[in-house]
Amino acid sequence: MPVPAWLQQRLEAAGGSVPFARYMDWALHDPEHGAYGAGRLRIGRHGDFATAPSLGADFAGLLAAQVAQWLKELALDPPTQDTSSQEIGSSRLSLIETGPGEGDLAGQLAAALVDGWPLLAACTELVLVEPNAGMAARQRQRLEDCPLPVRWSSFEELAARPLRGVVLAHEVLDALAVERIVSSGAGWRQQLVTLQQGTLRLEPGGPLEPAAAARLQPLGLQPPGEQRPPGWCTELHPGLEPWLAACGAALRCGRLLVVDYALEAWRYYAPQRSNGTLMAYRGQQASSDPLADPGHWDLTAHLCIDSLVAAASASGWQLLGQCRQGEALLALGLAERLHGLQHQGGAGLGELLARREALLRLVDPAALGDFRWLAFARGESGADQAQPRSGDTPLFLAEPA
Repeated sequence: MPVPAWLQQRLEAAGGSVPFARYMDWALHDPEHGAYGAGRLRIGRHGDFATAPSLGADFAGLLAAQVAQWLKELALDPPTQDTSSQEIGSSRLSLIETGPGEGDLAGQLAAALVDGWPLLAACTELVLVEPNAGMAARQRQRLEDCPLPVRWSSFEELAARPLRGVVLAHEVLDALAVERIVSSGAGWRQQLVTLQQGTLRLEPGGPLEPAAAARLQPLGLQPPGEQRPPGWCTELHPGLEPWLAACGAALRCGRLLVVDYALEAWRYYAPQRSNGTLMAYRGQQASSDPLADPGHWDLTAHLCIDSLVAAASASGWQLLGQCRQGEALLALGLAERLHGLQHQGGAGLGELLARREALLRLVDPAALGDFRWLAFARGESGADQAQPRSGDTPLFLAEPA
């Protein structure tokens, strides 16, 4: 496939090659040519890929209980461990979604909060952080009738007047540009995207700087040794800490929920995983070729849980807990919701079967059930915090009644 003219011009201007992270950022987020930046990708059952919110409103209906608990804790002034005995304060609260896709989750959560927690919803605004104009345009159309006040902003703008609220990062961090490194058998080299005779190629670049190579030690990647033969390739996630720092600066007090594909370092960087986790998606099809038709495919890589937690800690966030999505949604009432389908009137059989199928996909380990949920908190100072109050424990991690 010929190289797009815009990409060829950029590579030529850069001397014929760029680090993979720069290529990935162009291919996804360039405002004119990127898959997200230009608004080309479509999310949903009939789009390029499906997400939990695109399967129906049940995902948001379950998640709403966790969001409501956190918002209520943040609204109480002064906060106590017994949230049931206090009235919601007058503080303005914010539900912030980053990378909101088509706007489905934001709209569904807004409706669920208004329906289930009207007093809480009355003091809550919806804030969407979307860097890509093409996606923001579709979100505005989707949320024209949103029952909560809604606005679009950036972390940088929010940092001028930090908010009190809850941040949702649902399938967002996997779209941050990753660095790719390749083993030479004796050391690590940065992977480059090169232009060679009118075609794109992945090639090893120069050796990593000693300081960069030293950061591989906690991941089990230093030195490569015999278990990392020449050509063995994987990803690093340098964008996590800047993103988490920017997100934290936008909050004076709040919670962050990350929902994404993620693996522990020992699994992510296992010797048998010789080509990392990077994948491309378009039209419900998956490809292992990240260079195909740049700007028209979604590019995504799993998160490394160890890297995420370390970056969060360095950015002033405190880990509250983590689990798999199947476990989280079952704790939030998925089984009861599934059982309740057989008692619902006014719905056709086809609609009920479709909801049942969607609910099962949410917890199926072979589908969406293996997503990881990681919850973080930060206090007013944005610095190191004391241990969280017992009420801060996520519902999805609470002990069974």
